[in-house]
Amino acid sequence: MTIKELNLLSEKEAKVALSKCCGSSAWVSNMVASRPFMDEEDLKNKADENWNKCTGEDVMEAFDHHPKIGDLSKLKSKFESTAQWAEDEQKSVKRANDDTIIELSRRNLEYQKKFGYIFIVFASGKSASEMLDILKKRLNNNKKEEIVIAMAEQHKITISRLEKLLA
Repeated sequence: MTIKELNLLSEKEAKVALSKCCGSSAWVSNMVASRPFMDEEDLKNKADENWNKCTGEDVMEAFDHHPKIGDLSKLKSKFESTAQWAEDEQKSVKRANDDTIIELSRRNLEYQKKFGYIFIVFASGKSASEMLDILKKRLNNNKKEEIVIAMAEQHKITISRLEKLLA
């Protein structure tokens, strides 16, 4: 899709397309209202602006639209509209050994219990072992530090998916 094509989509079609990039309905609505986009840079700038307008509830909604790292079984069912992108982002998990997968799952549960949401990381290009190391380190953060990091990781995912949308 091109920027021009994105600009010409109906409101409903644009919401569907942009919701593949970020699961926050407020972010999606704000992005649709931000059209027309002049170019890819303008699109990304508006994505930044609209992400910064999101409330805590909006952020949690975005987080809820991701499978847990390593939970590839959920990709095809719950996350059907973004399954291909998420699977590609987490492709290194498929190659991980069983011990790493089990540890990722265990630490994901620990993370969710501590922070109240799933572990969000920009997974593209990272091995399962790297993601596990990041997860272990981030478990040492307090809630205030961690939400800032998780929000930044979510936004990296959003920008990457916007690029995929335009590819």
